[in-house]
Amino acid sequence: MITVLAGGVGAARFLRGLVLEVEPTKISVVVNTGDDTMMHGLNISPDLDTVTYTVANAIDPERGWGLANESWRVMESLSRYQDVKPDTSTAAGTWFNLGDRDLATHLYRTARIAEGATLSTVTQEIARAWGLTFNMMPMSDDRVSTKVDIIEDGVASTISFQEYFVKRRHSVPVTGVEFVGATTARPTFIATLQSSDAIIIAPSNPIVSLGPIRALSGVDSTLTSLRKRVIAISPIVAGSALKGPADRMMVELGHEASVVGVARIYAPICATLVIDQQDEALQSAVEREGMKCVVADTIMRTPQITQVLARKVLQAVNEGES
Repeated sequence: MITVLAGGVGAARFLRGLVLEVEPTKISVVVNTGDDTMMHGLNISPDLDTVTYTVANAIDPERGWGLANESWRVMESLSRYQDVKPDTSTAAGTWFNLGDRDLATHLYRTARIAEGATLSTVTQEIARAWGLTFNMMPMSDDRVSTKVDIIEDGVASTISFQEYFVKRRHSVPVTGVEFVGATTARPTFIATLQSSDAIIIAPSNPIVSLGPIRALSGVDSTLTSLRKRVIAISPIVAGSALKGPADRMMVELGHEASVVGVARIYAPICATLVIDQQDEALQSAVEREGMKCVVADTIMRTPQITQVLARKVLQAVNEGES
């Protein structure tokens, strides 16, 4: 069995190729839920939904999130109430866009959780509804919230991840990150890791996509004990993130925005790092951090290119175990 630790867009694109290479029923995917939020009274799980929609070939290919051929009439209609709501109210917010079709997923999730279903159960139901046959798991059924410390106009404050990422378009400097609730939240997947032949850390932001997963009790110690079978794909290529603020965030929090910086973050729990061809000159530098380094084409332009990447990742794990 293969287990993938996943954030949002990058992880979703990798999974789209992995399911072409490996029978989906042999794959488990553990998805970050530190980004989860409540909007309009609805339970929203952005990374779970991005993985679902992408592997189901329903994602909007331009945005990388939400559904293709979406409409936005509910969001447009909410603008009617902006002038009448009290300044202290969060009602009718429109900064976090929810498409009309996408709303159905959030309505279903919210109603099922209100009935007493766990997030794990609801996630599996949603995955089946979209025709997915791999085992998709939220990292925990307990609430974990990623909080971001920022400096804005010279003033320090702490905001939710979605306020940082969406409302402020990740344009403000970050001085710290905290995963509220992680020390007491129970991971759903320790036994899954222990029974896995390979554990793949998908090309996601190592701080705010993989950080919440690693912050859960027992996760890092389990990964360390299984280190030989853990392999990561760098989300940084030629010093930059392909999507999102991972490169800037790494620098702001004292890391090097390079494959070497990624290696230093993952080396304690991971034996092998896959880097892009553009970073081949840094292969020996990665290896000096105590990791095996594999060079591949990691730019996932098509599912077929990603399938080749997945094949190379699995080969590297097998070679590391032999």
